[in-house]
Amino acid sequence: MHYNVRIPIRNISYTPKFLGKEVLVSIKTTIEQHGTMVWLAIVVAYIFSIAIRMYWPMHFSANMSMYDAGQLMINTNDGYGYATGARDMLNGISSIDNPRELVYSTSPGLVGLTEYLVKIFPISLETVILYLPAIISSLIVIPIILVGRLFGQTLLGFLAALLASITWSYYNRTMVGYYDTDMFSVLLQFSIFYGFLSVIYKKNNLSIFFTAFLIIIYPYFYFQGVSIVYALFVMTVLYLILEHLGIIKSKETYALKSDKNFLFRVITVFSIVLMTSLPVELRIIIFFCVFLLLMQKEFNMKYQVYMAVIALIGFLYFGNIVHIIIGKIMYYVSRSVDAEGLHFYQVIQTVREAGRIPMTTVANRISGSSLGLLLSLFGYMLLVVRHKPFVVALPLIGVGLFSYVGGLRFTVYAVPVAALSAVYFFYVVGKFFQDKRLQYAVVLLGTLGMLYPNITHVIGYKVPTVLNSAEVADLRELNAISSPNDYTIAWWDYGYPIWFYADTNTLIDGARHSDDNIIISTILQTPSSTLAANLSRVSVETYISSHYVGVTPTLLSQEHNKSINPNEVFNALEDGMYKVPKKTRDVYIYMPYRMLNIFPTVALFGNLDLMTGKAKRKMVFYPTYAIKNNQGTISFQNGIVFDRKQGRLTLGKRKVNVKYFIVTQNTHKGSIQLQTLLYHVDGQYAVVYMKSYNRFVVMDIETFKSMYVQMFILGKYDHDLFELVISSSYSKIYKLKI
Repeated sequence: MHYNVRIPIRNISYTPKFLGKEVLVSIKTTIEQHGTMVWLAIVVAYIFSIAIRMYWPMHFSANMSMYDAGQLMINTNDGYGYATGARDMLNGISSIDNPRELVYSTSPGLVGLTEYLVKIFPISLETVILYLPAIISSLIVIPIILVGRLFGQTLLGFLAALLASITWSYYNRTMVGYYDTDMFSVLLQFSIFYGFLSVIYKKNNLSIFFTAFLIIIYPYFYFQGVSIVYALFVMTVLYLILEHLGIIKSKETYALKSDKNFLFRVITVFSIVLMTSLPVELRIIIFFCVFLLLMQKEFNMKYQVYMAVIALIGFLYFGNIVHIIIGKIMYYVSRSVDAEGLHFYQVIQTVREAGRIPMTTVANRISGSSLGLLLSLFGYMLLVVRHKPFVVALPLIGVGLFSYVGGLRFTVYAVPVAALSAVYFFYVVGKFFQDKRLQYAVVLLGTLGMLYPNITHVIGYKVPTVLNSAEVADLRELNAISSPNDYTIAWWDYGYPIWFYADTNTLIDGARHSDDNIIISTILQTPSSTLAANLSRVSVETYISSHYVGVTPTLLSQEHNKSINPNEVFNALEDGMYKVPKKTRDVYIYMPYRMLNIFPTVALFGNLDLMTGKAKRKMVFYPTYAIKNNQGTISFQNGIVFDRKQGRLTLGKRKVNVKYFIVTQNTHKGSIQLQTLLYHVDGQYAVVYMKSYNRFVVMDIETFKSMYVQMFILGKYDHDLFELVISSSYSKIYKLKI
């Protein structure tokens, strides 16, 4: 039985002019149409989504190495950037001369919401950032169910909401602990899609107003997806034009009736709110003025057409639509960059999220399985055939499939539409049966079949926290001896956690990791202590004096239309007589154990001749484990064999001489004991056995001399240039003396 909750709106004595009677009537109709069963479906789906996400914190509830400040830590690096912003706002820290503010201000919605929640509720910042992703992202069930309601299939919307809320890629990017803007990306984007769909179905001013509001607030929470919003807008306008011309006729859409200006009102309003290069305050003012003007029935149609044309031109110009869309595509498709005549290695070339992925991975992440994606695509085609307005969702499906070329991050956008399409496919198949019970059985069993691989994935997806408690203890110790104005030289992966726990600045981080990567990479891999020290001081002081523009653009900028040779700049810095800038703050160098696995990737950026774009040398650095020791012949996990008697390595078909074999042992006091064996004076390789970690590292001699190997693995450093201030099994932190 179906029960409706009706909230009567009678005898309205005063109707605010900015709303108008039509909008109030629309609100009344909306309340009456969405009955008790709809809200019950939303509540059940929301609880289901939250419950599934609670598996991760429950699984690690007893693992104290993943706790800090009495709370389980988060599992995404970027989250610490936004968390730092919320903490700074809570502490009343001014954004003036704050380089970190330049990063976390890109998502004021997330940072501001976090700040207010901590202020309003008696819960810690650590608790808010842990659970907020699940609380916000699970709201995706609302627009999905309402979309089902829109075309008369609330049950299908409910089942699709269950599926989409926990599907592989959506879960990965919105699980408990994944504190990032991703919690808003698909939620707001699909809500905007629902808004455009309701504009097509209902054709009322409330739908326009609601959708325009979502578009205006969207950039505050996730600006990166605005190009997809553009595409949804274009598809909506094209659909309405075809409907206006009578080319599309659908029983699911309302007739235009006497409101022949609706199309022009849609074009005008959405063109205005999508002029993203204009200040948001200006767009809001223009939007309200134009919206109120267009609602006047006596407003001349000819002027509405003129206004729509002007607004559309403004959208094309101030929306930067071509630049943004083409730029996004080229960024993810292109794998090399040539800037200012210099060739820099780019993060896009190393991040798996932005690389080509197998089609099976695309399918798994969008629908949970290859069969699931196939059924979703068939279901989408059926959905478009039977409910034509769903053609507007084509950009969402297209972007999801683009992930095959563009990378993992794009799969998530297709998840809600794919879930709706798959459930609709089961609904169509069920219609072949006359018995209603069989029809429901097909839909329910099909949905359960789609849910199974996704729930299995949730159970198996036991990602760790970004840092463990021992690593956090090292950073908190750095916090105790440093100032918030100081800088920590570290790879960009650790930038945000350093902000949050050490409260120092960094040169590169999760958002700022472009050309300046070569600076940090060079410091970590150079064999010259002088170059590492001088470059550290020069980079920090240059970054500050450039007002945080960046080190490389300033250090390697053109003078008098003549390019500076970067090799000459680095050679000059290696000179012990080089005069470094005056010290304005302390600089620390952070070398963590967890960087061991990614050190070859870190080195790629510095092992590059910027003039030619070619690698300076062939680098060998293989962290590995021993799997067999046969009378002094050690076989490693990666296939390399080390003959300890002869001092030789077998690399594939090659046998090469080893110069050094070193055994390291960490002491309780933080120092490192070394046992060194010299095999061949002319050997080109070194093998280090890190006994405390039970790990071996095979490397070439040049890499063996690098600062990371010498200062972290071996504990050797120039005492005139550096001071070891923090030492543990997890990290070594040095203070620059110059």
